[in-house]
Amino acid sequence: MNFRLGVPVGTLCIAVALFGCQSSSTRSGEEAAAPAAALQAPYSQVYYDSLQTVMQAYYQLSDALVKADSAAANVAAASLKQHMDSLPVSSLQMDSSHLNIITGTTGSISAELAGFEGEKDLEGKRSSFQMVSDMLFDLVKNTGLKGKTLYHQYCPMAFDDKGAYWLSEKPEILNPYFGDKMLHCGETKDTLSYQ
Repeated sequence: MNFRLGVPVGTLCIAVALFGCQSSSTRSGEEAAAPAAALQAPYSQVYYDSLQTVMQAYYQLSDALVKADSAAANVAAASLKQHMDSLPVSSLQMDSSHLNIITGTTGSISAELAGFEGEKDLEGKRSSFQMVSDMLFDLVKNTGLKGKTLYHQYCPMAFDDKGAYWLSEKPEILNPYFGDKMLHCGETKDTLSYQ
């Protein structure tokens, strides 16, 4: 006996991918949702106030990419670059080798944001956003984010299944790499909660 499915192969592939993404999101999201003990954020309040302004600009950039709004993404990236450039890294009381790493990271984020607007399509902007997200996560892990919780989220399907991370201030998944095509595809990999 031969049976034929009346579902186009492309539709079936998308359904399988969405099911896989959603089921892993539920599993891992529950495991990663509860943060461990609060981490320390030992530096000056001036630095943390400035870093919080950086993070708000980053979240605006992420929201613009979720909405696939290229013009709003350019404005948010420019704002994020401006705030990153004015981050008072010199106020951090740490050894010079550690401070050099932080300074290098902030400079690399700023350089990536400088090229963001030149990316012609959303895919290029999202690729740039991925690099900024990874570096910004490293920065926060090294300095802390006083009084805040940060969710490190992951989409396994981004960039032809290579996967990509982003940061969020909320546990809800709003995927900046696919927007409304797969808005809730992803999972929380880490939750960092700072005192």
